[in-house]
Amino acid sequence: MGLICEQTSIPGVLVFTPSIFGDSRGFFLQTFQTREYAAAGLDRVFVQDNLSRSCRGTVRGLHYQLRQPQGKLVSVLRGAVLDVAVDIRRGSPTFGQFEAVELSEDNRKQFFIPEGFAHGFRVLSDTADFFYKCTDFYAPGDEHGVLWNDPDLAIPWGDGAAPVVSAKDQKLPRLADVPPEHLPVCGG
Repeated sequence: MGLICEQTSIPGVLVFTPSIFGDSRGFFLQTFQTREYAAAGLDRVFVQDNLSRSCRGTVRGLHYQLRQPQGKLVSVLRGAVLDVAVDIRRGSPTFGQFEAVELSEDNRKQFFIPEGFAHGFRVLSDTADFFYKCTDFYAPGDEHGVLWNDPDLAIPWGDGAAPVVSAKDQKLPRLADVPPEHLPVCGG
C-alpha cells in the first residue's frame, strides 16, 4: 500500500498515514524513511527526536522558535491528542489560520508542521505519549508562543473540560499582541 500523504488547506502542512502490517502477533510499521517521505513531499533533515507524556486535558502550546525554526513530524505512540498547527508567518496568505488533526495509537497518523508555524496539542485520552522529530535543535533562549485559547484563532480544543495548562503557557500573548519582529516571515 505505501505511505499516504494528504495536503491540508494550508500549503506545506501535511498528514501522513503509514502502512501498517499486522497479524495475530501484533503489527509493524515504518515510522520514517528518508527516501519514502521525500517522494511523498517531505524533504527535510531531522536532527532531534523528542518524547513527552501528558495526562488527559493537558494542553501544550502554542510554541515556536523564531531564529532557529523547527519543522516537526509528530505522532502519538500511546493514547490520543488533538494536534494543531497555526500559520504565524507574516505575509502568508493563510496567516492566523490553523489545521487540526487527531493523532492516536489507533490511526497512527503523523502530522508535519513546517517551520514558521506555532504548534500545540491537547490530550484526549487518559495519558498520551507524544513523539516528534525536529528539523532544528531546541534553543531555550529562542522560545516563543501564542496563547492556546486566543479567541481570534478560535481553535476547537475539545470537550469543554478545564484544560491542564502550564503557568508559562497561560501567560503567552494573543497572536494580535505578538510584536511583528517576534513573528517569522513567510518565505524567510
